[in-house]
Amino acid sequence: MIEVVFKGERKELYENPQEFPFLVGDFVIVEAEKGEDLGVVNQIGSRLKRKKEGSETRNIIRKPSRKDLDRFYTNRQKELEAFKVCRTKIGEHGLDMKLVGVEYQFDGQKITFYFTAEQRVDFRELVKELASIYKVRIELRQIGVRDEAKRIGGHGSCGRKLCCTTFLKEFEPITTQCAKEQNLPLNPQKLSGLCGRLLCCLMYEREFYKIQAEKLPPVGTKIKMPQAEVLVTELDVFKELVTVMFPDEKREKYPYQDLEKYEMIRVKVEDDEKEKEPAKEKRQEKTAQQ
Repeated sequence: MIEVVFKGERKELYENPQEFPFLVGDFVIVEAEKGEDLGVVNQIGSRLKRKKEGSETRNIIRKPSRKDLDRFYTNRQKELEAFKVCRTKIGEHGLDMKLVGVEYQFDGQKITFYFTAEQRVDFRELVKELASIYKVRIELRQIGVRDEAKRIGGHGSCGRKLCCTTFLKEFEPITTQCAKEQNLPLNPQKLSGLCGRLLCCLMYEREFYKIQAEKLPPVGTKIKMPQAEVLVTELDVFKELVTVMFPDEKREKYPYQDLEKYEMIRVKVEDDEKEKEPAKEKRQEKTAQQ
């Protein structure tokens, strides 16, 4: 079983019945829906069978020749021209869609145009016009903004290349709850990536924070120490330090191990979203009245 990656980080699994010797990074020609396609070996091994999950897989046909590679690079040049043509036609038809990329199938039997759009777009006339120009099968495929960032690439606020274009294999659903669990300020500008969605890296340390949250007393917890009853005001989840405030508002840091022997009174915290809902409804009523 071999995973092959195509332009725009599109990945598919293939069987290797002829047992060609491949290494990661090798070019390979595979079966397409109607014809042949050329990609790059991304992963090799029996573990990939777990990804298959009963779905049908096509076969690897052969290793590409020098002539095949020349054709592959020629297709890349044709894609640039097709992109300009399609973008012009989108404007002529007045369609509310953004063209993201173009992909020629290796054998030239199909051209796929990737686009994003806020709503559903009727592009039937556009497909007919493109088909009359190129005389091949035309496919317009709508993708999400995260897939757009994956295809185009770029650098994140950390200064490194986007995770989705380097090592990230699949997208996971991410919510603001991930930021809350890590005590991050709910600032959309700081929590959003180039795609405008929440940063994928919010998931990387989530399990660690969840483990620490179960272990350490949350902010607002009261601890009955011999000197006085103190209030937890801050946590350092990495060093496992707990900052407490005494009745005279003096603050001190203690290792959690020194505090866990004392009685703790955990304060029930209401869901922030539920608290905000009545205020939101009032604002909507006021706007409607205006």
